[in-house]
Amino acid sequence: MAIFYLIRHGEPDWHTYKPLNLKGNGRDLVPLTPHGRSQILETAEDPRLGRAELILSSPYTRAMQTAAILSRRLDLDIAVEYDLREWQPDLTFEYNTEERMRELRDDYNRCGGTHPTGERKLWESRDSLLRRIEGVLDRYRKYSNVIVAGHGTIFGTLVGRADIAQGEIVEYEVREG
Repeated sequence: MAIFYLIRHGEPDWHTYKPLNLKGNGRDLVPLTPHGRSQILETAEDPRLGRAELILSSPYTRAMQTAAILSRRLDLDIAVEYDLREWQPDLTFEYNTEERMRELRDDYNRCGGTHPTGERKLWESRDSLLRRIEGVLDRYRKYSNVIVAGHGTIFGTLVGRADIAQGEIVEYEVREG
């Protein structure tokens, strides 16, 4: 059995980058705020993390910065996994505002994460999201304890919670077979 310590990244610095009008994946380049860094320094003190053998990270800056802080504090290697990226609100990568992202997320929630029959949606489906996350975790099930630095929507979808706080640790077990 492997225990994954899912850690949502700290507070991202959206305000500094808002004037740049970043579009699609460009929005994923924002780093943590000073408060976000403090959140992760506090998270690193959790004794459960002392059992970890490795840190996995989303490729997004805020998650990789979270993983780097944890790595420095816990003296662990980091493996960056593309499929740990956040839920994709727009598979064309054309959205450019928080408002548009919220509209797409609201539509995703209204539809329960499933594309209605006969309708084309821009957002990534719940099933697609779960397949890619579970695929990553499955590759690391040989470890006993792994830290995963990532995002609220992907972790929330995986564990059935919509309220994971920044810097929070959620334990997720993967059993053999």
